[in-house]
Amino acid sequence: MSDSARPADLQEHVPALMAAMRRLLRPLVRLAMRGGITFPALSDLVKGLYIEVAEAEGADGDGAATDSRVSMLTGVHRKYVKRLRDEASTRSAAFSMPRGLSMGARIAALWNSLPDYLDGNGAPRPLPRQPASPGEPSFDGLVASLSKDIRARVVLDEFLRLGVASIDEQGRVHLVHSAFVPSAGIEERAYYLGRNVHDHLAAITHNLEGAGRPLPERCVHYENLSKEACESLLALAEKNGMKALRSVNERVQAGGATAQPGEPQWQMNFGMYFYMAPAEAPPPAAPDAPEAPDA
Repeated sequence: MSDSARPADLQEHVPALMAAMRRLLRPLVRLAMRGGITFPALSDLVKGLYIEVAEAEGADGDGAATDSRVSMLTGVHRKYVKRLRDEASTRSAAFSMPRGLSMGARIAALWNSLPDYLDGNGAPRPLPRQPASPGEPSFDGLVASLSKDIRARVVLDEFLRLGVASIDEQGRVHLVHSAFVPSAGIEERAYYLGRNVHDHLAAITHNLEGAGRPLPERCVHYENLSKEACESLLALAEKNGMKALRSVNERVQAGGATAQPGEPQWQMNFGMYFYMAPAEAPPPAAPDAPEAPDA
């Protein structure tokens, strides 16, 4: 985006943006501290990201992304810009899905959409490990429908490790989460942290910039509720939210959504969230200014 194309109204509301960023970064800073990521390490990371984004902004505009231009856009001193750009080849590998997560997501998507794998309520039904008779739905058959090279036992072990599946007394496999969201496995959950929060923030940024059709980004929030009410609303939100997720998944699985050869490939992410916590205490009031003495 060139300087002239950047919406001017955003620059007129820096205090509001800073206040929002301070709040949204708080959970990230807490996570970084608990993970042993110090401020200097995070600072270097952010500085490098400023350089990367500025390079993309310069490449999209009329001017070349020179060191001087990148320094002007970011406020990072030119000598650091040059060093960071020289070190670009040694930066971390591109953000990618952990091994096994892609297959797991595809299996969960089919389990959530194909009629043979759903119960009377449209929810994923328990599956026997192996078919009771030829052609009957089974977990092994579901895995084999996607890949003949991966053993179903390996997939099941990974599902059990991540808390995505469980096995009942009859030996049937249950999909614990209707969407493939691991409850165990730091690398897997970290992947969804980066993907989901990025896409949510990108949608909000798109809407703030006003550059095109607004993307859905809605919420309903209340304060002064009881914990019991929040627990009840959590169950309600999860139940109805899963209906929306499943409908989008079924639309894709029905076919016709894949880009044709030679067409540009797009990606999408539709999610939901629910957060509950004790109400934050209001900040302490500033002390009253001393009264001026009578003249």
